[in-house]
Amino acid sequence: RSSAKLITPLGCLASRQKHTLPDLPYDYGALEPHINAEIMQLHHSKHHATYVNNLNVAEEKYKEALAKGDVTAQVSLQPALKFNGGGHINHTIFWTNLSPNGGGEPTGELMEAIKRDFGSFAKFKEKLTAVSVGVQGSGWGWLGYNKERGHLQIAACANQDPLQGTTGLIPLLGIDVWEHAYYLQYKNVRPDYLKAIWNVINWEDVSSRYATCKK
Repeated sequence: RSSAKLITPLGCLASRQKHTLPDLPYDYGALEPHINAEIMQLHHSKHHATYVNNLNVAEEKYKEALAKGDVTAQVSLQPALKFNGGGHINHTIFWTNLSPNGGGEPTGELMEAIKRDFGSFAKFKEKLTAVSVGVQGSGWGWLGYNKERGHLQIAACANQDPLQGTTGLIPLLGIDVWEHAYYLQYKNVRPDYLKAIWNVINWEDVSSRYATCKK
């Protein structure tokens, strides 16, 4: 009887779709001169692809550990799931947060919320830039939505820690400050990269994320 009980959950796991690398919504060179084609190609086709592949491997091993009831193996796989799962989640958001037609300032509800929660767009931009510059080593600067309190919040996450999974904030805009996101073009001068990235921020995408999470 116990073996019959196992069939359903394992069947669900067995039918799990593998994660795949999402297509970029623009060409690798589309964000030039702010982010060059070589960076975009390596970042998407190598770095993001590696997170996707490693996430699939980790989930496969996790599935086996679950089937065996091996809790030790399940626990030991958590860092790989967090790192590669976070890398996949974060980059999937990042690509759509950027656009060759980006830049400028948001409008509508998002702009109202930015003014309400930060005082002005300039203050918001300054604060998110400062938080992103201040990330020690590798990580991300984020604009998130705090659903409980109903307001926007800025946060930094280390490594590939996903914003929602680690802070509870819903991600609206992520800025990747890993060196692979800018080093080929900006060397070790992270502030120059952060100054440039505002020219390609896709406020339509950020606004639609804000509208969705407010529902």
